[in-house]
Amino acid sequence: MTIISALLRGLCDDAALFPPGNAPLAEAVPAHAAYQLADYDALVGPFVFPAPRLSELAAYVSADNPVTLSLTVPAGPADTAAALSNALAIPGVSVAAVEVGIPDGLDAEAAFEELAPVHAAHPDLDIFVEVPRGDRRVDFLTALETAGYSAKFRTGGIVAEAYPNEDELADAVISVVRAGIPFKATAGLHHGVRNTDPETGFEQHGFLNIMVAVNAVRRGADRSEVVAALAQRDGESIAQALAELTADEAGEVRRRFLSFGTCSISDPLTELEGLGLIVRSDKTEGTLV
Repeated sequence: MTIISALLRGLCDDAALFPPGNAPLAEAVPAHAAYQLADYDALVGPFVFPAPRLSELAAYVSADNPVTLSLTVPAGPADTAAALSNALAIPGVSVAAVEVGIPDGLDAEAAFEELAPVHAAHPDLDIFVEVPRGDRRVDFLTALETAGYSAKFRTGGIVAEAYPNEDELADAVISVVRAGIPFKATAGLHHGVRNTDPETGFEQHGFLNIMVAVNAVRRGADRSEVVAALAQRDGESIAQALAELTADEAGEVRRRFLSFGTCSISDPLTELEGLGLIVRSDKTEGTLV
């Protein structure tokens, strides 16, 4: 039996359909269902699904084979209500969250005005707004704090320019943690620890580094310490820092860093076990709080 600690529960959103995995829908849906039956099911969050592909989904789900989605709406706030309605019209589909893209040129005031009816109609729905990089970031973070929605940050992609460096990501993490805005991350977090991809040469952030960085901000650390946490490449040191968190501290970290999207569930599962952050009950009596 696999023991998933409170620090890791629901950490990995299943983004199998997205690059670089690009899993066929016919494989990704049953694989997600299998995760729900596995002994590590507590690690896995909702199935991340792109709104433009909703017409394909009905063939693979039903009332007897349901799925819970985190619905991505890349077209932006104006399309969110319709996308959500279309998703909920599919038998067997429930939606836990929407992840709303922000088109170029759309300002925060207009974006949040368009999202307000969605929130009013679905008050229990988690709304994630993808915070744009550059000059618009401050306005969107201010609007997020007022609206009470969550932030979504891109931490990579298929080109090097899609990866924010440690300084940029540190500023983003500091901003949301200090403002009390929960966030998720997506793209580029292929490993738990900061690394250089051997095939592309891209510098990739680690999802465990982000946890350590969040905890540093929560403790009142200065910016240089947060940057250093994101740059750390020693997996054992990172794992030790997280293993030493108390239950309350772990809870505070996860109330801020909600999840990240991954096109592979097996990779983070294997890495977390290798670092001792996930344990098998037949190997040890203890567990991470």
